[in-house]
Amino acid sequence: MGEIRNFRSGNHDEPPPHGPMPRRLAAIIVGDIASYSRLMQADEEGTHVRVKRIERDLIQPSIVEHHGSLVKTTGDGFIAIFDSPVEAVRCSIVIQQNLVGRNASVPKDSRIEYRIGVNLGDVIVEPDDVYGDGVNIATRIEGIAQPGQVFISGAIYEQIKHKVVCGYESLGDRKVKNITDPVRIYRVLPDADAVGRTRGRRENSLLFLLSVTLIVIAAGVLWYLLAQPPGRVNEQAAAPAVAPVASPSPQPPPREAATQTPQPSPSLTASSPSPAPAPSPAAAPLREPEMIAIRGGSFAMGSNDDPTERPVHQVTIKPFSIAKYPVTVQEWNECAAAKACGFTATGKDDAPVSNVSWTDAQQYVAYLAQATKKPYRLPSEAEWEYAARGGTQTKYWWGDKLQPGMAGCKDCGGLAAEQPAKVGSFKPNPFGLHDMGGSIDQWVEDCWRKSYQGAPNDGSAWTGGDCSSHVLRSGSWKNDSRYVRPSNRDGYDTNVRYPTHGFRVALSP
Repeated sequence: MGEIRNFRSGNHDEPPPHGPMPRRLAAIIVGDIASYSRLMQADEEGTHVRVKRIERDLIQPSIVEHHGSLVKTTGDGFIAIFDSPVEAVRCSIVIQQNLVGRNASVPKDSRIEYRIGVNLGDVIVEPDDVYGDGVNIATRIEGIAQPGQVFISGAIYEQIKHKVVCGYESLGDRKVKNITDPVRIYRVLPDADAVGRTRGRRENSLLFLLSVTLIVIAAGVLWYLLAQPPGRVNEQAAAPAVAPVASPSPQPPPREAATQTPQPSPSLTASSPSPAPAPSPAAAPLREPEMIAIRGGSFAMGSNDDPTERPVHQVTIKPFSIAKYPVTVQEWNECAAAKACGFTATGKDDAPVSNVSWTDAQQYVAYLAQATKKPYRLPSEAEWEYAARGGTQTKYWWGDKLQPGMAGCKDCGGLAAEQPAKVGSFKPNPFGLHDMGGSIDQWVEDCWRKSYQGAPNDGSAWTGGDCSSHVLRSGSWKNDSRYVRPSNRDGYDTNVRYPTHGFRVALSP
């Protein structure tokens, strides 16, 4: 945003008319469009329209969704405040990742990219403005950020480091203009594994340079020997020799960087063939998910524990099949190897795939349906809850009280983990399904709505209308036990990846 703007309107030399201004501790987001002046110069009217559309369709709804308040827009940016640092950072990630999708088809020099800075500080709040060092520091952090990135202060980092599933790259202490003390700054990496991969790339680069050096040395020695007259070479051969230089040979990449061939998971069907990368889904040896057939029936869907789960309503489910486990890293990477899924997942083969958007999940079910000629799909929300309950109507499928070791969540018992356990680590429910609560958030087919008012009662997916967000079920290993309940539901942006989000597949008869 260039120079710090004065975020309080009016004459600043005048005393406040009604005593001291209200102060509060808040998380502040300051966003600014990179190269805004250049974009306006190239297409003033078009840029203005695009910016306003982004503010209306993305920035404002994301702030509201994450329980924040939009203080103001500033032409080339925006300021928002939040009670929760966690929600402020999550909102920033959602905005940046949504913009990646919006910019995908736009020429690079025409893209609208935001730099975002987030700070936790004491601010003075007016009805239509906010100001103070807390805002100024957020502004300075935003000025350091790169286009498309989220930079946060050390104060924010200390509040969220164990609560938001992200990677963080420390940029050290920075001296920023008009702020007395240096500010510690971190770059947010939405993919929690990004730090490890960055470190791995550095190690691989060093190994590559070392290999090149050895090859050059060996080639020089070989050239020297071939350039000598035959007699000279023989004399050297008769003389005491230094240690011979081995001829360079292709070396395998380090284990950390090698692409390992997925091995059959013990939780999957033993007779399934081992996968091999192939140019198309039809040519790839395929490991089909193990499916459980679910008989049709009726049940009371929802609960009175949360407004989003009301009203409780009777739903009739037709017979269908649903996967015994969430989709694994190994299964996902078969799709990626076939060039049908958009990225290669990291993690153990038998862990549930994570950091998947709803759109990504649709890519996988389309690949699976094409490769098998079977009608694979995501389950509807009603089908998912029916299957998760396993014929019960209690708070959890095993009863009304939490029992240790029955699900993977933050307070479900067992050791805390930075990643979800492998699929099938916990007991199955009465239908024989694993991880229908905890472990990994799971996308379903339905568009997100904040209640069941008007929901279908035939078990079909509730689609149509505004589908910018879709429904997630199950909760994850990072959530508490409230999210493990079969009736728990949440919504998230359709095209945005988040590190705790995965899915499982369903199959029509």
